[in-house]
Amino acid sequence: MSDQHSFETLAIHAGNTADPLTGAVVPPIYQVSTYKQDGVGGLRGGYEYSRSANPTRTALEENLAALEGGRRGLAFASGLAAEDCLLRTLLTPGDHVVIPNDAYGGTFRLFAKVASRWGVEFSVADTSDISAVRAALTPRTKAIWVETPSNPLLGITDIAAVAGVARQAGARLVVDNTFASPYLQQPLSLGADVVVHSTTKYMGGHSDVVGGALVVSDPALAEELAYHQNAMGAVAGPFDAWLVLRGIKTLAVRMDRHDENATKVADLLTRHPKVTQVLYPGLPEHPGHEIAAKQMRAFGGMVSFRVSGGEEAAVEVCNRAKLFTLGESLGGVESLLEHPGRMTHASAAGSPLEVPADLVRLSVGIENADDLLADLTQALG
Repeated sequence: MSDQHSFETLAIHAGNTADPLTGAVVPPIYQVSTYKQDGVGGLRGGYEYSRSANPTRTALEENLAALEGGRRGLAFASGLAAEDCLLRTLLTPGDHVVIPNDAYGGTFRLFAKVASRWGVEFSVADTSDISAVRAALTPRTKAIWVETPSNPLLGITDIAAVAGVARQAGARLVVDNTFASPYLQQPLSLGADVVVHSTTKYMGGHSDVVGGALVVSDPALAEELAYHQNAMGAVAGPFDAWLVLRGIKTLAVRMDRHDENATKVADLLTRHPKVTQVLYPGLPEHPGHEIAAKQMRAFGGMVSFRVSGGEEAAVEVCNRAKLFTLGESLGGVESLLEHPGRMTHASAAGSPLEVPADLVRLSVGIENADDLLADLTQALG
């Protein structure tokens, strides 16, 4: 499909060709492990074994590439599986990576507890501060890792500016685009080398699938990643790929509603006497507001806030919520809330990435906004 089509059209049609046998408008779930060959080496469509390639996964990977404006998309069993494949493709023992001081706890754990044992070194930097990124570089830096907006403090990094730093250092720029989704932000167009997604989140959108993705523009890097994807094997299964494809069809309309609701939630929280700080890039007082407005279509559905009374008060807010479901993850149609310090970011405790104990993170869903505001008001007390 032509990349001249609008995002909404690509989301529905890219990779989703009608089934040639029946004309079915939805790609079939090819729940199969192996494929009949027409003589030794006579592959039909290049398919021989579903770890290497599967038609349903191919449809998703083509769709992902189109939405991010990349050359190739690769679908994995989880976001962390995608990250692991990327690290082992880009890096060798002794290499160095700059990571954000506000990153997903699972990403930090992957660097601190897994990659470090393999000899990969990392430094932590505030990636919203270009001088801090430069200061963290070493002669062995092979990658700069960015989340924008970040998890869970909703920090904003200027992707184009950091891309320039990465190029000067001869390093790759990796951008985790999970919080924004490709509907709101396309890092490759801003100079990133690799886009990472947990497709579990906004791409799937319905809290019913776990998956991950990488999207790149460089053909040589794409081939290296595809080799490692097959060699390591943590691929998306056909049903999971189908679920993500289904979710992506409504990504644009869902993100519009997520953003609309989150804006109303952030406004309520800024006026609540028990809230000491609201972290949402859509607020003019957010330090990254202008950059977010420049590189994003809108500001997304994630809102974090800090409460007076410390950790126990934050936990109580989580426990009193009724419509907001207490749970990890994000990006589904239903609203979720969590206490990052005890939940998603517990692995960062005691590290430079430790999050404030009085922080609550919201994934604002697409329910009626008035109902969400009423639930937050009663939860805050």
